[in-house]
Amino acid sequence: MADYSKSLIDSLCLKIKDYPRFSLRELEKFCWMAAHEHKHGVLPSEYDIREIDEDLYLQLLRKFKSNNL
Repeated sequence: MADYSKSLIDSLCLKIKDYPRFSLRELEKFCWMAAHEHKHGVLPSEYDIREIDEDLYLQLLRKFKSNNL
């Protein structure tokens, strides 16, 4: 599993909370969007199937769930 810096994870978590219509009920979707944007430089389109960095995605989920952000 890749290990990302705390500052990257923290900044992406802040970015996630600023996404339009952010909801903790859809946390997986928003963490996926952030991982996609980080890897590809753009938010995903409606049917975007490009790969994301799964390690980053899981670390973002873990951060939200552990801190109840």
